[in-house]
Amino acid sequence: MKHVKTTLEIPDAIFRRAKARAAEQGIPLRQLVSEAVGEKLSASRGAGEKPWVKLAGGLSHLRKESTRIRQTVEEE
Repeated sequence: MKHVKTTLEIPDAIFRRAKARAAEQGIPLRQLVSEAVGEKLSASRGAGEKPWVKLAGGLSHLRKESTRIRQTVEEE
C-alpha cells in the first residue's frame, strides 16, 4: 500500500485525545488517524443519503400495501 505524507490542522483537544488513545492501544498516532479516517469513509459508503433514508428504504416493500389501503379507503 502506498502512503502519502500530509499536514493536518487538528484542534489541540482532539490531538491530545487521539495521542492518548493511540498510546493506550500501543499504536502510532498515524495508524490511529488512518484507521479513524478509514472507518469514517466506510461508514459513509453508500451514504450521501441521510441515515433515515436507509431505514425508510427498508420499508419500501410496504408501498404496495399502502396503495391497497389507500384504494380501499377511497372506495369506501
